[in-house]
Amino acid sequence: MPEALVIGLGKSGVAAARLLKQEGWEVELCDRNTSPNLLEQQQELAKEQITVKLGHTPDFESLNLANKLPKLIVVSPGVPWDIPILLKARDLGIETIGEMELAWRHLQDIPWVAITGTNGKTTTTALTAAIFQAAGFNAPACGNIGYAACEVALNEKQIEENEPQSTQSTQREEGFKEIVNESFLVEERSKEDIQGTIENPKSKIQGSVDWVIGELSSYQIESSVTLAPKIGIWTTFTPDHLARHQTLENYYNIKAKLLKNSQLQIFNGDDVYLNKIGLNQWDNAYWTSVKGADFLIGEKGFYIENGWVIEKLSANSPPQKIVEVSALRMVGEHNQQNLLMSVGAARLAGIEIAAICRAVSEFPGVPHRLEHICTWSEIDFINDSKATNYDAAEVGLASVKSPVILIAGGEAKAGDDTAWLKKIQDKAAAVLLIGSAANAFSQRLKEVGYNNFEIVETMDQAIPRSAELAKKYQASVVLLSPACASFDQYPNFEIRGEHFRELCLSWVDKMQG
Repeated sequence: MPEALVIGLGKSGVAAARLLKQEGWEVELCDRNTSPNLLEQQQELAKEQITVKLGHTPDFESLNLANKLPKLIVVSPGVPWDIPILLKARDLGIETIGEMELAWRHLQDIPWVAITGTNGKTTTTALTAAIFQAAGFNAPACGNIGYAACEVALNEKQIEENEPQSTQSTQREEGFKEIVNESFLVEERSKEDIQGTIENPKSKIQGSVDWVIGELSSYQIESSVTLAPKIGIWTTFTPDHLARHQTLENYYNIKAKLLKNSQLQIFNGDDVYLNKIGLNQWDNAYWTSVKGADFLIGEKGFYIENGWVIEKLSANSPPQKIVEVSALRMVGEHNQQNLLMSVGAARLAGIEIAAICRAVSEFPGVPHRLEHICTWSEIDFINDSKATNYDAAEVGLASVKSPVILIAGGEAKAGDDTAWLKKIQDKAAAVLLIGSAANAFSQRLKEVGYNNFEIVETMDQAIPRSAELAKKYQASVVLLSPACASFDQYPNFEIRGEHFRELCLSWVDKMQG
């Protein structure tokens, strides 16, 4: 029986292990950490004959001497691609891939929309999935949000084992429209066919998948070898994850690999970095702009004019209105950019305008990204926990009414904080600092002449104080937009955002009680 090693006991690692086990591999899963939650997962997977070693790092030198090297190593997204044990594994000739690559190998007969970028990819992925689902496609969001990609692959494998291959192929051919010479073979669908709901990632995937809508981080792209989507989207590009990727050039090249492998490419033309590169490197891409047709790079793409999303599919095709921008309930210019890219993907997949309009108008937004939690005494409490770097936090501030009481801090990242600090000066009545970055942030604020800040250390201290300050300064908004990772105080940004939500709702209940 062939042997496979999965490194990293997260959602993706567990899904990869289960998929490999289903294929007949003898699977071992290891994680250097240990916790009650991991021990519980270890016991659960043992029932499926999957060995889990906690607090363990493989020693390939010893395994090589004992002639017990695995045939395949699958790496979870959170595991750095260039750590010594993986470099050693590759030196020894062991095939080493990421969980996303493993999923692709099982799902490559299904068309993919793959979304990457420094910021904006989660909203774009969620909205794209919602539009495809509204058009009647079984199109789960996966990767960084929703399901692990290998969960989708496991679903397909289980269906294959219970259904003749010819039936699946016929269903899939009927399930989506092919693009031929960048024109559409558009078939009419009745309104009854345009059914679909925004995917609940906690539910089981129902039936065979028509499209895979994947959010891919640089980590997942880095460890993918052959992944080649039908449609690739690049949302934004700014310095991030440089502690892992070392240089901006490395970070760019990793993202670019995904787009180069994509059959059709969509770029945010309003992004400063991508705009400068433009047609020099991406001469056949579809570009977007919220600023109108005059700002569109090249002769084809999607733009906003007079309150409408407009498509122009070639130099000779007439512009066509698709959906009113006001249909989207999310605030901010950056969300209009996300809208353009999602609509672009839908149109390149041949989705009708009616389904797009319906999905956009019903889309509720993404948790932890400028998510409205509650209103107390005309003060809106907004959760932007997903703003884990300076650029995302600057966008968060730009998107809400001023004056703002800002809650920021956590585990600081490398990056240029200049624009973020300027936005704080423009919009924040006061800043409350939490987490390990609090002292460094206070120093940076003083350096730019901003002194109305307090170090409150924890979210529990920040919420009541933010409400007091909002009253004092007649602020419209209390905004959690940390500009930091969460790992100093929370396992991830979702749990940080959930804690903010709980504290805000508890505070309001107390005040109204």
